[in-house]
Amino acid sequence: MDKTEDKKDGHSEGAKEQVVLSEDQRASVTSLIKDIFAQNSLGSFAAPEYAAKFENLLHMLISENEKYNLTAITEPADIILRHFADSLTCSGYIPSGAVTADVGCGAGFPCLPLCIVRSDICMTAIDSTGKKLAFVKAAADALDVKLSIHEGRAEQASELRERFDCVCARAVAPLPALCELCLPLVRVGGRFIAMKGASASDELRAAANAIKILGARVSSFDEFTLSDAGKRGIIVAEKISNTPAKYPRMWAKIKKDPL
Repeated sequence: MDKTEDKKDGHSEGAKEQVVLSEDQRASVTSLIKDIFAQNSLGSFAAPEYAAKFENLLHMLISENEKYNLTAITEPADIILRHFADSLTCSGYIPSGAVTADVGCGAGFPCLPLCIVRSDICMTAIDSTGKKLAFVKAAADALDVKLSIHEGRAEQASELRERFDCVCARAVAPLPALCELCLPLVRVGGRFIAMKGASASDELRAAANAIKILGARVSSFDEFTLSDAGKRGIIVAEKISNTPAKYPRMWAKIKKDPL
C-alpha cells in the first residue's frame, strides 16, 4: 500500500468528494479553459470530456488550498494557465502507453492534467510531502483517472530504479541536479522530460556533463512562449545506457557538487 493511502485526515477525505458547481460557475470556468488552452495551441484538451474534469480539479485545488497551502497560485485564470496549460505542454512528448513518473509532483502538476487527457499512460506521482500527495491521490480518485503515489525522495527510491519508460519533472531543481534525480529512474530506451522556464537553454548547457555521465543524450529541445507566463523550454533526454550504480547521490551532495 502507498504510504499516504491509509491516512484518515480531513484533507484526503474532503478532497474525495466531487465538486458541484452552479451553471454560472461552470460556464465561467469552461470559458476560461477554452480561451487559455486555445491561446497556447492546446484547444483539443478543452473538449467537454476533459473540461469537466479540469473544472472539478480547479475547484478542488482552490478549496483545499485554503486549508493546506498547496500552491501559491490561487486565481482561477492563473491556475488554468500556469498549472493546467503549462503541464499539458509536455503531453506530446510522452509515448503512447508509457509507464510514467512525475518527480516532485507537488500538488499534482504535471501529473493530474496529464492523467486527465492521457488515459493511456500509467502515472506514478513522486513527492516527499505527504499532505500534497494525499491531495493528489484524492483528486485522482475523484476525477476517476489512473494514478498511483510514492511518498519519498526521488534520490532514495532505489525500488523504482530504471523502472519507467518516461520521467517528467517541472519546477523542481536546476537541470544538473534534476538529471541526477530523474535519469536513474528511467529504463534504457526511455526518456526524461524536463519542463523548464526562461533559463532552459542555459540550464541545458550546464547539464551537458550530467546527462552524459548518467547514461543519456539530448534528443530534442523546444522553446516556446506560454501566453502571459513567459518563455518555456522542454528538454528531452533519451536513456542510452544504465546509470552508474553510484548515482544518484544524497541530495546534500547533489546540491553542493552538481555533476
